[in-house]
Formats: sequence, C-alpha cells, structure tokens
Amino acid sequence: MYIPEGFGTVFPYIFASDAAAYLTFLERAFGAEVVGRTEAPDGTVANARVRIGTTAFMVSEAGGRFKPSRAAFYIYVEDADQTHREALACGADDIHAPRAMDYGDRQGGVTDPSGNIWWISTRVAREPYD
Repeated sequence: MYIPEGFGTVFPYIFASDAAAYLTFLERAFGAEVVGRTEAPDGTVANARVRIGTTAFMVSEAGGRFKPSRAAFYIYVEDADQTHREALACGADDIHAPRAMDYGDRQGGVTDPSGNIWWISTRVAREPYD
C-alpha cells in the first residue's frame, strides 16, 4: 500500500468555519505548524496540511455540503497546565482545568472555537498506559 510521506494510514480531516482563523488558533494554542496550504479562488482555505508534534492532519473551510466537523482529540504535551492556559487565551472554552487522572495522565479539557474537544494531557506515570 502506498502512503505519501508525512501521512498515516488514517489521516484526520477537519472542516472548520473560518479555517484561516482556526489554523491560527492551532498554531498559537498547540504549537501547530502549517506545512502546506492551498486557497480557493475566493481566498478561503481549500486545504491545509497541519502538524502537531508527530501527528499530521488536514484542515479545510467548511461550507456547502461540508459542514463544520466535530471531533475529539487527545493531545500529549510537555505541560498540560501551560497548554490549557494557552488554549483558553486563544479562544477555547474550558471543559475542566488539568488534574491528576487515575490512568497516570495530568489532563485538562477545552472546546476549540470550531467546537472540537481537546483533551490536553501530560503523562506523569512511568508505567505503561492501561
């Protein structure tokens, strides 16, 4: 099976209202890098390839038959508290502040400006994830 470099077998694809602003949110809140971007003739984001750490995904402008996506993402970061604060400062809504979880992560949650849920986690336990 051929998979292009930088892609995985499953490659998430988010449709967002005001995709350009959504890309800015991802860059500021989570340190995302836009590694490729094409625009439609009207200037909206036709397709953007985004990378956060080791994970890549696509973002496009929602519209017509492609309604805004709603999904949940689990993101591992160096400092869940700092990333949670940054996401809130960038326009996310709070689900809950980071706290110790029974499964060994320190985790908080936010809903981004497009309605997606982000579980922001830092692994604090040394044992394998159960």
